[in-house]
Amino acid sequence: MSVGIIQFPGSNCDQDALHAFTRGIGAEANMVWHKDEHLGELDVVVIPGGFSYGDYLRCGAIARFSPIMKAVAEYADRGGVVLGICNGFQILCEASLLPGGLIWNNCLEYRCITPHLAVQDSTDAFNREKLGSILRLPIGHGEGNFRIDDEGLARLEANQQILLRYCDAEGNETPGSNPNGSISNIAGVRNERGNVFGMMPHPDRSFESYHPSTDGLKVLRAILDTAGRAASPVV
Repeated sequence: MSVGIIQFPGSNCDQDALHAFTRGIGAEANMVWHKDEHLGELDVVVIPGGFSYGDYLRCGAIARFSPIMKAVAEYADRGGVVLGICNGFQILCEASLLPGGLIWNNCLEYRCITPHLAVQDSTDAFNREKLGSILRLPIGHGEGNFRIDDEGLARLEANQQILLRYCDAEGNETPGSNPNGSISNIAGVRNERGNVFGMMPHPDRSFESYHPSTDGLKVLRAILDTAGRAASPVV
């Protein structure tokens, strides 16, 4: 499987993503610079975490205009699998490749913890049977508060587009287990088609023994599994 990891000025988790896919699950992965206009032949595109363009204006608001994002949008439109992690999730929402948006945490503080996450039954590759009912993945963000209007939330629920929800150790989705105020405890969503994924938790920071858990491997394998269901790499 071939993975392309987009680099923006300010990206600081691109190497984490590279190591997670190569050392963690043995995929072939390479960097793609934000000024490039073509992606090449890839099975998965990853938009990593970090502070693209210093988070000026609004997280992801400038990065969504980088030349490479036109290629990412066209790639997704052709059915290519895209994963946005943290700032990558914010960029995908700003680019309208995912519904909703991310605003300041309700505590108005940067949160750096390892919460529990309730896996939702969303796709054939991303569900409780494949990933387990609860994961632990670290977060590190100041603007992870997912918002969407009531109609949009109803669509997410009806189409099973929610991937992860913040929960306690027993899987209860309580206000106290929500680190940022996200509506309905949402930590990650996908598009309706099921080929664009975004999440605030970092699977790329949770794949080796010194990490808080190795649950990130389950998530990354689910993404590759999604890509593997396609007939061939998307050009």
